[in-house]
Amino acid sequence: MKITGLVAATHTPFHPDGSLNLAIVETQAAHLLKTGVRHAFIGGTTGESSSLTLEERQAIAVRWMEVTRGSDLRVIVHVGTNSLHDAATLAQQAQSLGAFATSAVAPSYFKPATVSALVSSMAFIAAAAPDLPFYYYEIPTMTGLAISPSAFLTAAHDQIPNLAGLKFTSSNLMEYQLCTHAQQGIFDIPFGFDEMLLASLALGARGAVGSSFNFAAPIYLNVMDAYHRGDLESARAHQFRSVQLIQILASYGYMAAAKATMKMLGVDVGPPRLPTELLTPERVTTLQRELDQLGFFDWVKVS
Repeated sequence: MKITGLVAATHTPFHPDGSLNLAIVETQAAHLLKTGVRHAFIGGTTGESSSLTLEERQAIAVRWMEVTRGSDLRVIVHVGTNSLHDAATLAQQAQSLGAFATSAVAPSYFKPATVSALVSSMAFIAAAAPDLPFYYYEIPTMTGLAISPSAFLTAAHDQIPNLAGLKFTSSNLMEYQLCTHAQQGIFDIPFGFDEMLLASLALGARGAVGSSFNFAAPIYLNVMDAYHRGDLESARAHQFRSVQLIQILASYGYMAAAKATMKMLGVDVGPPRLPTELLTPERVTTLQRELDQLGFFDWVKVS
């Protein structure tokens, strides 16, 4: 079954001192459901996974599964890390907790140099949770890998039995099409560039994974709804709202600004963890003023 709709790549909540604030996860989950999101991708890039310990990542997975048990929110656990053994440990835990799926980014310090090395690495992780769908997480801006994800899918098809597809966080739309057509189109390829969602829909995307879906899901649901109604003018207008929003957040430092925006909406996920710097109170005030002038708070209102 392929993922449809929005998958929010969730923030890891911290106390002001940088320790985990697991109590906020319940508020995060409720906010996603209220704004029309039905999947949470936890412990990924937005979740600052590379700045977390193995024990913290395990604690986050436990908490999300506790909070979402019996709800309509499905949890995909990102388990990728430079240590394949740690990744396998996280995958095994995700299966034991009853997660919907696992996903893993490639190791990025000692990088896989070939398609076969990448396939072997992902196969090692996926085998630790054989009963769950596994998604390779393609994000070359962070990993520095230049390996074609479509070549990975072709090579991995016979080697990773539970390979469901890949999370495509790349602006290479030619490669995206190669992925969606790999092995006669059997793989699920949720798109991961929020500000290019409309382009991916035109190329056949059915689902998308994004960080700004945490605080701006109504914008993207409007993009999808307008596109499927054939109203391209409205779809483009809503998509441009996303572009404007992300341009502002990026100008402040995206991670810190995104977390500050969550607090403005009543979901206090705390500061980012070093090495990412938090915004000063003055910068937060200026950001809020810019977002208000843009119309953001009206755009994301839900009844």
